[in-house]
Amino acid sequence: MAKSELKKMVVFGDTEKGRVTEAISQFLDFAKGKIEVVASCHINDCTMEVLRQCDFAVVFGGDGSIISAARNLCQTDVPVIGVNLGKLGYLAEFSVDELMKCFDQIITGKAKVEKRIMLGCSVVNNGERKFDANAINDVFVMAGPPFRTIELRVLVDGQPLADCISDGLIISTPTGSTAYNLSAGGPILSGKTEAVVITPICPHSLSFRPIVINADSKIEVVPVRLNAGSAVLVDGQVSSKLKEDDIVRVERIECSFKVVNNPARTEWDTLAAKLNWAGKPKYETF
Repeated sequence: MAKSELKKMVVFGDTEKGRVTEAISQFLDFAKGKIEVVASCHINDCTMEVLRQCDFAVVFGGDGSIISAARNLCQTDVPVIGVNLGKLGYLAEFSVDELMKCFDQIITGKAKVEKRIMLGCSVVNNGERKFDANAINDVFVMAGPPFRTIELRVLVDGQPLADCISDGLIISTPTGSTAYNLSAGGPILSGKTEAVVITPICPHSLSFRPIVINADSKIEVVPVRLNAGSAVLVDGQVSSKLKEDDIVRVERIECSFKVVNNPARTEWDTLAAKLNWAGKPKYETF
């Protein structure tokens, strides 16, 4: 492949973590002559001008690193290749060895690129926006200190859905359905599903079950009763304190999170391998 035809990549990772520095160095040695590395940096140090030049972004780290990268990359339409160096790495589909093994498939377009929906979250007070953030996984309205239950009124497309007395509420994308939503008893959705999940946290109602709604629905969460430390938390990374005259608005945004799938496994393989989903009972043998 001629130099002018080389695919362009940006490489992200937190180099303060020893394993990340070593993995990036190993990958860059492997990739010499195969790709053009436009930049190798921390996600927050890379400009939009640099990102828009790239065909792929390779992220070394855990799911948190990928989520941070995806939040910036969604405006550029650059697919993310996640390399797992964290504990679970559900979004990071590749190990370093798998990335190198599948590399030719990726750069020649033979590896599938999957689009995932993203949500925009804003907090509005008296018509003025005081907070804006994009979510790859979820928007969590949390009770906060002193950790008494809070009351939230939930509306979908302007229609009242329910009043929720609970420890909080999760609004999750299909990507985030295997994160906090799953731990709270919400359903697992395929990453390609065009839907959003609303899941209460420990509701004071036996009948308030998680609900799946259309991805294009507009959700409003109106606080009725909060705690002093109540807040909205986006992807576990960005937050804003809430007051009782605030309104939390959540809706799908136009840009999406594009992730390169590992050709060596399906999404169901990942679900079983990473989360031990549908594992068989451990029978005694004699």
